[in-house]
Amino acid sequence: MSLPNDNTNSKKAALLAAFPLTIPVLTGYLVLGAAYGILMNSKGFPILWSLVASIFIYAGSMQFVTVTLLAAGFDPIGAFLMTIAVNARHIFYGVSMLKQYRGLGMVKPYLIFALTDETFSIVCSAKVPEDVNAKWFYLFISLLNQSYWITGTVLGGLLGSMLTFNTKGIDFVLTALFVVILINQWRSTSNHLPAMIGIGSAILCRLVFGATNFIIPSMLTILVLVTLLKTPMERGKSQ
Repeated sequence: MSLPNDNTNSKKAALLAAFPLTIPVLTGYLVLGAAYGILMNSKGFPILWSLVASIFIYAGSMQFVTVTLLAAGFDPIGAFLMTIAVNARHIFYGVSMLKQYRGLGMVKPYLIFALTDETFSIVCSAKVPEDVNAKWFYLFISLLNQSYWITGTVLGGLLGSMLTFNTKGIDFVLTALFVVILINQWRSTSNHLPAMIGIGSAILCRLVFGATNFIIPSMLTILVLVTLLKTPMERGKSQ
């Protein structure tokens, strides 16, 4: 992958290209981040704790789990095993991004760290414009998404300290966000094989393994099928 010279204009072009793609994430992360901030506040943790977690953990569902872990007391082994169980899918995300993130220099460690579900969904389907630096394009997608999450977290912490209300069901926003991203991906390509593999594998494994154990089998099934069907999927992507 050849990278243009880094300069202010190339960074601006990359930012302008990246921002519209992150708007669905903006709407979802502000609400979900706020829910996290409110939850942290309800457990007695000040805004600073929420802010630090969103900067250095930044793991969506795992951040919600850490609220319970922090409230339960010191248990590093339990926290480690829980993190592996909740975020095992990120292993597959990372493997599938090896080609796209190759040769991106000093920003690569951050790109790996910031590869959340939503960022992965955008990056794996977005085409880098010909006149845009790929490194800055991917970096701004990741930075923008994390900034949305941090902003939502801080707002939630502030609201939680001033208001008291029932937040039951607010996490459905995450499901809605994934639906929006799926629809955008479906419309942006004529080859729907990757989406059908993902949907079909998830439904099949849900029926076989049940609601609490289907995620890892689904990811393994998707990985095998995507590997076997790599050629037709790449052919469709280039169309």
